[in-house]
Amino acid sequence: MSTDKNRATAAAILPLVGGPDNIGSIAHCMTRLRIALHDRSLVDDEGLRALPAVLGVVEDDTYQIVLGPGAVARVTPEFEALVEEGRSRRTTGAPVTAEELADRGAALKQEQKARNSTPVKLFLRRIANVFVPLIPALIGCGIIAGLNGVLLNTGWLPAVVPALAAIASGFMSLIAVFVGYNTSKEFGGTPILGGAVAAIIVFPGVAKIDAFGQHLSPGQGGVLGALAAAFLAVHVERLCRRWVPETLDALVTPTLTVLVSGLVTIFGLMFLAGEVATAIGSFATWMLAGGGAFAGLVLGGLFLPLVMLGLHQALIPIHTTLIEQTGHTALLPILAMAGAGQVGAALAVYCRLPHNRSLRTTIKSALPAGFLGVGEPLIYGVSLPLGRPFVTACVGGAAGGAFVGLFNQLGVAFGATAIGPSGWALFPLLDGPSGLGPNLAIYAGGLLVGYLAGFAATYFFGFTRQMLTDLNTGPQPAANAAPTADPDKEPAMT
Repeated sequence: MSTDKNRATAAAILPLVGGPDNIGSIAHCMTRLRIALHDRSLVDDEGLRALPAVLGVVEDDTYQIVLGPGAVARVTPEFEALVEEGRSRRTTGAPVTAEELADRGAALKQEQKARNSTPVKLFLRRIANVFVPLIPALIGCGIIAGLNGVLLNTGWLPAVVPALAAIASGFMSLIAVFVGYNTSKEFGGTPILGGAVAAIIVFPGVAKIDAFGQHLSPGQGGVLGALAAAFLAVHVERLCRRWVPETLDALVTPTLTVLVSGLVTIFGLMFLAGEVATAIGSFATWMLAGGGAFAGLVLGGLFLPLVMLGLHQALIPIHTTLIEQTGHTALLPILAMAGAGQVGAALAVYCRLPHNRSLRTTIKSALPAGFLGVGEPLIYGVSLPLGRPFVTACVGGAAGGAFVGLFNQLGVAFGATAIGPSGWALFPLLDGPSGLGPNLAIYAGGLLVGYLAGFAATYFFGFTRQMLTDLNTGPQPAANAAPTADPDKEPAMT
């Protein structure tokens, strides 16, 4: 998409969300433009859905417009620029009236109320905010690692292999530093201090230190240790800001923050986080090796409800920990089967409702993104508003997950070298000891099973007679209603 098209998309979106004065803040994740609104009633949901570049809209703590991977990173800067231009023109115009101030106050009050959420979901959302900015680097390095594996196995370009290995591994060797930086930034501390404390974990010199009767290992505790260390640094820094005189703050606060947090990290957090990370890896291996089919059935079947509730964010640190330990996460290919079930369900809805042009148009426009693992348009635009097809989509995900899990149980274990992509987009990231061929074949087989099971379950059990009668005649606003469920943030289906 060219710059002119990106700006045109941003210009088309801005008036439909109430204009520059209705925008509180702007951000984006892998697939969505996230906007904090002053007045939700000014948004034209149907107008946004009608834009060719918009794949769907989701209402959460922020208003989220699904633009798809790649596109959102290009449209967001243009949207921010247009908002700033609009505000500049606004400030040079007529003065704000008392009525406008009153309206803005009421809108801010409404916005504050809308942001209210449960402590668990809020905490998980903030943890996700730590890891989501790292996903592009994980994807890029993961694909390079896969390419390097192909070159290594085939013997092609041997001189390039060491260079690609360094490029693919450099980020992962220092990921703890980035996690510490983002953690401190997310929880209100000084980001560079969080990064400095987390850097202790990957420093080679920790191998000379004894803690709990054993030598520490560089990287011990990984991203979990970095998360805990930076979180502790934030609270130490806050205490210092409260008690240290302003004249000494610039010297004392950073010193005490790094010193206290660093000592606790070395003589406590690294060991404890290392034990937790080991337990996570051991449990995942045991679960898939001992009961892979059942584990896949449960994971694949429950992932869509987790996405709907926003609880799938808790899996992001687990995926990252598994990638640190083994080079890939075996859970992601199983969870990706939920997207396959969703695609199969959408195809069945398309076939069962031949006279509902509006819904069939939505499905046709959302299916390409669904095949690539961007499932929000189908979830919030099709299956979830209809009810029963959402359940049958979960059945498809469970079937696909059981298929992939069964092969893990039989000893053909594999995973994804990065988090973020799903569906067909996950193929370049697959890795495992059995080789590329079996990995690709099993994952493709799981997708096919998910498509077929989701289609069959929805076609035969996704509708009552009354639903078919109602949905096949006249306009159907229910299927296009603005979603109110709590999704992520994260990356799309995964």
